[in-house]
Amino acid sequence: MAAPPEDTPKFRYTASLANEIEGRWQDRWESAGTYHAPNPTGPLHDGWDKVGGRPKLFVLDMFPYPSGTGLHVGHPLGYIGTDVLARFKRMTGFNVLHAMGYDAFGLPAEQYAVQTGQHPRVTTEANIANMRRQFRAMGLGHDDRRSVATTDVDYYRWTQWIFLQIFNSWYDAKERRARPIGELPVPAGLTGAERRRFVDDHRLAYISEAPVNWCPALGTVLANEEVTADGRSERGNFPVYRRPLKQWMLRITAYADRLIEDLALVDWPEPVKLMQRNWIGRSDGAQVRFPVEGIDDAIDVFTTRPDTLFGATFMVLAPEHPLVDVVTTPEQREAVDAYRLQAEQRSELERQADAKHKTGVATGGYATNPATGERVPVWIADYVLMGYGTGAIMAVPAQDERDWEFAEQFGLPIVRTVQPPEGWEGKAFVGEGPATNSGFLDGLGITAAKRTMIEWLEAEGFGQGTVTYKLRDWLFSRQRYWGEPFPIVFDEDGNPHAVPDELLPVELPEIEDYAPEVRADDDRSVPEPPLGRVAEWRDVTLDLGDGPRSYRRELNTMPQWAGSCWYYLRYLDPTNRERFVDPEIEHYWMQGTRPDGTPKAGGVDLYVGGVEHAVLHLLYSRFWHKVLYDLGHVSTPEPFHRLFNQGMVLAPAYTDERGVYVDAQAVDEVGDGQFTYEGSPVTREFGKMGKSLKNSVSPDDIYADYGADTLRLYEMSTGPLDAERPWNTRDIVGVYRFLQRVWRHLVDEDSGELAVVDTAPPDELRRLLHKTIAGVRDDMDAMRFNTAVAKLIELNNALGPVVREVGGAPREVAEAMVLMLAPLAPHVAEELWAMLGHEASVVWTDFPQADPALLVEDEIEIPVQIAGKVKAHITIPADADADTIEAVALADPAVQAAIDGRPVKRVVVVPGRMVNIVL
Repeated sequence: MAAPPEDTPKFRYTASLANEIEGRWQDRWESAGTYHAPNPTGPLHDGWDKVGGRPKLFVLDMFPYPSGTGLHVGHPLGYIGTDVLARFKRMTGFNVLHAMGYDAFGLPAEQYAVQTGQHPRVTTEANIANMRRQFRAMGLGHDDRRSVATTDVDYYRWTQWIFLQIFNSWYDAKERRARPIGELPVPAGLTGAERRRFVDDHRLAYISEAPVNWCPALGTVLANEEVTADGRSERGNFPVYRRPLKQWMLRITAYADRLIEDLALVDWPEPVKLMQRNWIGRSDGAQVRFPVEGIDDAIDVFTTRPDTLFGATFMVLAPEHPLVDVVTTPEQREAVDAYRLQAEQRSELERQADAKHKTGVATGGYATNPATGERVPVWIADYVLMGYGTGAIMAVPAQDERDWEFAEQFGLPIVRTVQPPEGWEGKAFVGEGPATNSGFLDGLGITAAKRTMIEWLEAEGFGQGTVTYKLRDWLFSRQRYWGEPFPIVFDEDGNPHAVPDELLPVELPEIEDYAPEVRADDDRSVPEPPLGRVAEWRDVTLDLGDGPRSYRRELNTMPQWAGSCWYYLRYLDPTNRERFVDPEIEHYWMQGTRPDGTPKAGGVDLYVGGVEHAVLHLLYSRFWHKVLYDLGHVSTPEPFHRLFNQGMVLAPAYTDERGVYVDAQAVDEVGDGQFTYEGSPVTREFGKMGKSLKNSVSPDDIYADYGADTLRLYEMSTGPLDAERPWNTRDIVGVYRFLQRVWRHLVDEDSGELAVVDTAPPDELRRLLHKTIAGVRDDMDAMRFNTAVAKLIELNNALGPVVREVGGAPREVAEAMVLMLAPLAPHVAEELWAMLGHEASVVWTDFPQADPALLVEDEIEIPVQIAGKVKAHITIPADADADTIEAVALADPAVQAAIDGRPVKRVVVVPGRMVNIVL
């Protein structure tokens, strides 16, 4: 920012003065431990005697990934919002826990390490240090003693411990809870190996072959989002294959019903609850067995419409289905193999997106429709996915549009099993109607037909009623270095064993080569994660109870989700080396009551973050928390009681004639809606602020030009916290000038002395003050920070004339204004509060209370309507009765002029609201 003019008063509130004030108070807060939240017990107990009687409040932000570019001004919207609320609640008598951590494992840091040769821990810790600096400069009141990073060894030691709780548990469907694996009923008579296999097959963490996006050239499995529409890797443009691979899985599907049901316990936005329900995707229907011709086996399908079984005229298997090899005839082998290879090179997302364009190949094999006894051909098609349902469908083209298209394309039979309404001329009919062409179901409605068919299937041994879910078990392995090592070793027979608690943590070894080993460019190669090259770490001798033996460590690492599933619990007790959290501390912060005093499900009192995490992060966290709850390690069934999604910050972005984004900060406006970049015209659009659109604005630049308090106020003033809002750096001047006016009303800009008088404020200003106090309190509680800012601006505007008249701001107004400003602009509020003669920090000072007597209006203004149009406004006593209001209205000169001598038929008075005159 340009230097202020030479004639600027020495003590004007400028960016330079703001920076000096902010740095000084940040140092004082840190040295005094101002934001420390005492625990009821343990090492963080100091100060409990002062706050133990207060109600608690646990405020949580979705913690960030420590990017090398640091924060842009779009990131802090939610962080500032939670900080404002936490400060307000602390000033209104709460013991507030507010901390910040870092989700620091993940692929970006590893990729950067591959490119630079620098250890990912070095870059990650540098990025964390930079973000901590930015958060501190923003004045966020975090309890820094509680900060964690998922990459801290002391942290991921407990991530590994939680994984072992999952590994050493099974789900008891009758009791609907997880139980220790030692309590699993094991059938008698099993051999040692059989017993071992039975137990491992029931664990909540288990190894299974799962279809994955395997990129041999990169030596790693890729997420769907990392695969292009052409079935190639986003990084390097290498071929990607769908192939089964042994992976760790977490049995989240066991909790599907509870994950749906317990949404009733939490105060979340309904759209987020709906997204979770849809992702879990519970479906009631039947499992049906179609015997395969020529072999002693059957194809199992799940259908939500067992009533349409008589119309199943063909079957479709996913190309990856294990029975494809069995049912394919020699004549069709070449065509089937070619199609499967083609399908392996397409991601699931691509296959779903392109599902309307039907492709498929007949296997030459047949199954038997159990209801009709007829042969039905078996096909493969890539729109059927192995990861959903059983990987096989019974195709009923007359009642399914997708199946109709397939049948039409390949000339397959179509049999209607639901009678369409008279005059129906469409193809597949998916509405209600009586069963037809369905034997013993004919004439029944859909519901009755479903029930009757399920009873028949169960009686005849061809299937049973069942429930299925769109939700799949959680694939939990990554072939990467930069992640939490699994606390698992394998014996010579390939059986997994838990590393004993006393040997945790299993630390990541130091390695020099982080790149996955490049293998042959084919779909049969096996990935070798980077950890596999560290022989002294990979191979280990342990005594697990039967003497020293040789084992091989698990070479995959956990996904980034692992550490982010439980960080809120570690905030509670971050120094504890004996437990992941002390039960008394967990109970204090996580238990809660409703406003009426009745218990609630508990969990974090307020969780704020982006709606982009509405499904996976929240679902995974809920699953981990429920396992811990079942095993008695936490006291609440849900982790997050209230969820709030902040909006996005949008900013102008610019593209050149190639459609490539250019640096928005280097764009010049050359005319009305005309913009150039390096002299060439560019096109403006608006989008989410970030690296991809090259429209980021650094908070460091805003601090330097205006101060952090101005940034905080601007972000809170531009709209409701949950709404999208545009960013325009030029508009920030408005709130900057507001802070300058507040400062000027309380401080002499030439001498720097306090300009506050002990004169009582005029009655009108005092009434406005208490109206503002009441309004700001309500707004803060409801997180309507934009309207709180507007009320403070209105009060400050009304203060100006009084300051000029009496030579200073009345202390009564000045002190209350500073306290109301404190949650929003804490640095300048601290400075002014100290200048007003107070030694205690404003952080721990009580928020002002409104005098109820001063909230009662003596006089009010109401509109007068004639023939439905407002013709005048009248001022009346606030407690005036209807007769008085009517008399005042009819006597008003503007009303008399509008009536213009015409007779008045009726006068309708709504006391305190309006008068309506009917002519």
